[in-house]
Amino acid sequence: MKITHDENRKEKLNAFDRMLTIMDELRENCPWDKKQTMESLRHLTLEETYELSDSIIDGDLDEVKKELGDILLHVLFYARLGFEAGAFDIQAVIEEQCEKLVRRHPHIYGDVQAESEDVVKQNWEKIKLKEKGNKSVLGGVPASLPALIKAMRIQEKARGVGFDWEKKSQVWEKVEEEMQEFKEEFNVEDGKEIDKDKAQAEFGDLMFSLVNYARFIDINPEEALERTNKKFIKRFQYLEDGAKQAGKSLSEMSLEEMDAYWNKAKSL
Repeated sequence: MKITHDENRKEKLNAFDRMLTIMDELRENCPWDKKQTMESLRHLTLEETYELSDSIIDGDLDEVKKELGDILLHVLFYARLGFEAGAFDIQAVIEEQCEKLVRRHPHIYGDVQAESEDVVKQNWEKIKLKEKGNKSVLGGVPASLPALIKAMRIQEKARGVGFDWEKKSQVWEKVEEEMQEFKEEFNVEDGKEIDKDKAQAEFGDLMFSLVNYARFIDINPEEALERTNKKFIKRFQYLEDGAKQAGKSLSEMSLEEMDAYWNKAKSL
């Protein structure tokens, strides 16, 4: 196995060492850094992760670089707090991660054969299940994940042990089936009061099946929805700007007037 390292490995190690030093200095001398705990950093870490996600979706590599630096700082901060608690340090974090990567890539570091991405994922899930001692393949899905991402991860993990549809046409048939069931629970034409619990359950099934189909055709549903969110925001703000230039508020505009601006925004 031939491994090629770039010529700047020493410079990278020096940069990492410098950041470790700065982290220690901040923790020992800065009033704000001295006050932080894992609990106080948690929400900030989530915020930084979403900012990284935004920069990736925007395709802004300069911002990606900056946000990666912020997240790396958080990793070092947690490691420093672990060191102070006598639990672990950054060396232990890195070494444990290295060992895990070696264990979970037996097709690289062992004699297992894996010629496709699907086989690699299946091996990964089997090894992970054995390592963690989970009673369920789905036990490793974080409970606090947003529902859309959680649905995707649940389906990916089920696929990792062979539980999946064989053809995308079958998945689409399921989408249509769920759409019909939802329509039957929420038929606005008959004028009957709907059972919201049933309608919600059917809508959840429909969304789950759509996530499944998106996964099957290699579309990330979270990213797809976020791109649509950004597109809507851009067009709506164009509408707001148009109303302001016309000396009106949106509430004073007719739907036809707003549609005119909206359609123009779609062509930009």
